Amino acid sequence: MLRLAHAAMAVLALAACALAACTPAGAVPDSRTVTITIPHSAFGPHELDVRAGETIRFVIRNTDPIDHEFIVGDQTVQDAHERGTEAYHPPRPGEVTVRAGETVTTTFTFGGEDLLFGCHVPSHWAYGMRGTVLVG
Repeated sequence: MLRLAHAAMAVLALAACALAACTPAGAVPDSRTVTITIPHSAFGPHELDVRAGETIRFVIRNTDPIDHEFIVGDQTVQDAHERGTEAYHPPRPGEVTVRAGETVTTTFTFGGEDLLFGCHVPSHWAYGMRGTVLVG
């Protein structure tokens, strides 16, 4: 009888877990990791698909021998950084400096609009060092 009770409790616990969409302790729901590489002053990939409300943990690997940056935002944000004077970015969500040969991380939670990402080291944006985030 005790085994039957334990089995029933286990079934109920599994059902509750399934209904609650159980995630491991400390996990963030609706999040995933995306790796961006920077070879030869370009981003790879240069286009991403995300869901509205999704938090992306970006891992940015700079294999170039020069520094870059990774800025996520709309055109207004990109324009401000293109005119900006920050030589290096303190870690802020969606804004990091990526020194030559380094790997850094940043997170960003997407709303409902498509956004851009880019590098605003002088001439890099104009050179085409940018990409698109399509939010669906």
